[in-house]
Amino acid sequence: MTTATHDGGPALDLPSTGPDPLAFDTALAAVLGYARGRRPFRFRSPDFPRGHWVQMPAFGWSRFDTRPVGPSDDAAILIGEGLHGRLDRPGWTDVHEALARVRPLFEGVVEHAGGRAFWELTDEELSVLGEPGTVGSDLREIGRRAGQHPAHVFAALHHRRPDLVPHLTRSTRRALLPHGEEGDSDVGAVVLRELRANDTAFGVLERTAAALLGDAHPTRLRLHDILLWLSTTLRMTHAVALGRATEEWRVHDAAVRLGS
Repeated sequence: MTTATHDGGPALDLPSTGPDPLAFDTALAAVLGYARGRRPFRFRSPDFPRGHWVQMPAFGWSRFDTRPVGPSDDAAILIGEGLHGRLDRPGWTDVHEALARVRPLFEGVVEHAGGRAFWELTDEELSVLGEPGTVGSDLREIGRRAGQHPAHVFAALHHRRPDLVPHLTRSTRRALLPHGEEGDSDVGAVVLRELRANDTAFGVLERTAAALLGDAHPTRLRLHDILLWLSTTLRMTHAVALGRATEEWRVHDAAVRLGS
């Protein structure tokens, strides 16, 4: 169910992010802040031993969302590090082995989806009642076999299929758990219900974000992940403020005012 906000965009009713609907302009500003926000970083080098301040991306957009899909697991791990930080040598080996271990399961997810995006799947694909041989059962097993760094593994798989594999972290999974229902194969079922309930809103958000940003076309599955992560890690307010300071927001705001 969606409701209109003052700017004409549909609000997003996402119980996993909080009890109140998320206004469209708030969601858009958060995405823009995630993509364009900067933070100060003190940089030191042999040429500048005393260091100096530089502006760095505040979030993972440029290190993850704008990166092309690589053909190898090594490239996939590098992209996963763009969101979740550098791995030491044992960690790299763990993720590399996990990606090889879950490859048949990932291929099973693609096969069971049959060309559908995640939000186009039926309830049966994310229900234990439809198992075995469902998207949900394979995703759950990937989580079990993902080793010591599951967030890196899911980031790599999501980047390969951003329309199909949810990106889950410890904090986002924990936020989704209370909204599970009897028969759900995993928290992916919660994501599916929220995407389906907000189909119109996420469609508008997809198109608007892609048109304003231009350097990436985030799917609604990734947008849901960004909004949920910002909420669960208490970064939403900061991201919204950063987003409303961007040139993209000024373009959007001018278009809204012109159309009102």
